[in-house]
Amino acid sequence: MSYLAVENALKRFGPSFTALDGVSLSVERSEFFTLLGPSGCGKTTLLRAIAGFNDLTSGSIRLDGADLLAVPPHRRDIGMVFQDYAIFPHLTVFDNVAFGLKARKVPAAEVKTRVSQALASVHLASMAERLPAAMSGGQQQRIGLARAMVINPRLLLMDEPLSNLDAKLRIELREEIRDIQKQVGIATIYVTHDQEEALAISDRICVMSAGKIEQVGTPQEIYGDPQTRFVAGFVGTLNTLAPGAETDHLVSALGLMPTAGTVWTVRPENIGLAGSGMTGEPLTGTVRKFTYLGREAHLQVATPVGDIVAQISNPSRTIALEAGAETTLIVPRDGLMAFDAAGRRVTGR
Repeated sequence: MSYLAVENALKRFGPSFTALDGVSLSVERSEFFTLLGPSGCGKTTLLRAIAGFNDLTSGSIRLDGADLLAVPPHRRDIGMVFQDYAIFPHLTVFDNVAFGLKARKVPAAEVKTRVSQALASVHLASMAERLPAAMSGGQQQRIGLARAMVINPRLLLMDEPLSNLDAKLRIELREEIRDIQKQVGIATIYVTHDQEEALAISDRICVMSAGKIEQVGTPQEIYGDPQTRFVAGFVGTLNTLAPGAETDHLVSALGLMPTAGTVWTVRPENIGLAGSGMTGEPLTGTVRKFTYLGREAHLQVATPVGDIVAQISNPSRTIALEAGAETTLIVPRDGLMAFDAAGRRVTGR
């Protein structure tokens, strides 16, 4: 039996908007599980239903075998970390973290021990007596994390906790969050629209769109083996080949079978330059743009199958393709992905 089980969750707002449309998923004990998708896809609505802030129109949520919907929010033993920190500016760091324990009538000596441990885990032990206003955004978010964990929750929910931080700090703090979660072993559900963030920290990812689940899998499965065109395009960059005779010719030359209604795609990193040693079918075109980024270069080429972006790893310093130059790309057979008219992955072609 799964630790957390959501079955056929349906949430309607008014007569015309369905935020969750029959969502079913499971989260294992100690798992870091991420809900990933664009704004409005239903991920925060689902998180709030688990927390008890939203009622479901229908469906069930069970935690460790018990019906969670029958339990009021304040008795669910769920820790929550919000996007906007949600800390009390007039309380010290210590008192912010201790707030939930005092509300639960935990003895003062135990409060001191548990708060000290929680602050140490988020590297704030030396700042216990400071006021939050004098601290950085990253430090304030660490306060929120410590406060959520100090109650020893059965489940930790995180709603885009890093979105208000700058890029460098987001990377730094997401690694800390993952390390802390591994140490304490709390089942965690993390909401984000940032694909890189999801890939970096998750045990499994649930990609959502328009209130439905597109795919659940490990980061490697989501990126490397997307089951829908939406997942392939949302998680990573995707070239879509223009339908027509030229694409059919390329597909056939690679020993694949072109079929009416099939959309053929290829990721930029799966395309090489002629002479790179990559095996596949040559595709000649005209350079539109060349961007050198050190560890990689991005090459946009106008070809008979449409504009194609290639990502060249470890480019030679001698590669400098000017706009208007002719170049030849190599498209490998195993780099192509096919999707049917409904957007589902087609295999075995």
